[in-house]
Amino acid sequence: MDFDMLGLKPRLITALEEMGIKDPTPIQKQAIPPALDGRDVMGLAQTGTGKTAAFGLPLVQHLLEGDVRPEKRRARALILAPTRELVAQIGESLQGFIRNSHLRVAQVVGGVGINPQIKRLERGVDLLVATPGRLIDLMDRGAVDLSATHFLVLDEADQMLDMGFIHALRQIEPKLPKERQTLLFSATMPKDMESLAATYLDRPVRVQVAVSGQTADKIEQSIHFIAKAEKPGLLLDLLRGHPAEAALVFARTKHGSDRLAKQLTKAGVNAVAIHGNRSQGQRTRALEAFTNGDAPVLVATDVAARGLDIPVVKHVYNYELPNVPETYVHRIGRTARAGREGAAVTLCAPDEMAELKDIERILKTKIPVASGSRWTPAQEEAKPKQQRGGRRGGGPKPGGGQRRGGGGKPGGQRRRRSRQSA
Repeated sequence: MDFDMLGLKPRLITALEEMGIKDPTPIQKQAIPPALDGRDVMGLAQTGTGKTAAFGLPLVQHLLEGDVRPEKRRARALILAPTRELVAQIGESLQGFIRNSHLRVAQVVGGVGINPQIKRLERGVDLLVATPGRLIDLMDRGAVDLSATHFLVLDEADQMLDMGFIHALRQIEPKLPKERQTLLFSATMPKDMESLAATYLDRPVRVQVAVSGQTADKIEQSIHFIAKAEKPGLLLDLLRGHPAEAALVFARTKHGSDRLAKQLTKAGVNAVAIHGNRSQGQRTRALEAFTNGDAPVLVATDVAARGLDIPVVKHVYNYELPNVPETYVHRIGRTARAGREGAAVTLCAPDEMAELKDIERILKTKIPVASGSRWTPAQEEAKPKQQRGGRRGGGPKPGGGQRRGGGGKPGGQRRRRSRQSA
């Protein structure tokens, strides 16, 4: 099936060809026709499956109909995404779709000055891409009016819930027109998603190209059972085994990410870190160093688990297992993008067996063992009490200990800070 068979206009097909996009992906084949018909759509698909075009192309085609221009401080279409990086990538794709048209795109995120964004919105925009926290800030200042926003997209909706944006989403919804089209896309379907969908969507068409917990077929997964104190050494050995190939390393905390990146660089493996405490400029420079090969290793917290689309990533390392099992799927989905092959390696200490069991439960299979053997309940229970109490918040210390703080419950400190971080 070609794009013209989906109902797209020739000018959009030409724009896709200029971007090097020729064939629609499965999610695009299923989502574009009902979206063009004006139906609400609820899409379940993994990251890297082409969701941006699945919602972006119908939006642009609707907005191009007639010669309607946005009014001052208004947005004709709104796309909400959980992270700055994802907002930037969506905005870049939209710029390609609207090439040679009168449509205007604006991006608003936290971590940068708000005044230039206020000025950018004064003339009005056709497509506004935003993180929920910064959008609320702009709404509170009267810088943006959503009363004429008749097209809405919630991208990576499950991550927005996980990051604690549910309250912001509840503030935004009443400001939108009742008569609107809403497209919601998610990689997983947690229980809270049904409530969110009921609030935002009206008799949606459901499309699905992946099930919760399913991982890309071309990702080679493996796990090493290793003591926490030995993780830095093993990670170094693994990274040195492919010095010219890009690797993404996931740690649990912001401080842990910084510490690990410094450790690796000191050991001769150039690494940069990215997390919510970094300014937008720092995050941009880190991503540029990673993508151009100056720093072949990027150490990240889960703020980057679904906000990055970097095709060069061939290796993903779970230096620490995530607290939320679905996050494992999102993490390893950073590799094997666009049909490429990739590898995902997990380092599991005794106190992470509970997380591993949850991950394998949603995968419905056991991850192949590369070294060591599964920790027994006795070994898990033998861990020091301080380590057991702090494991969900602390990053690794070179000596194997744990930092205190951070909180382990989803919705704790991490959620309360999410608005400022995004």
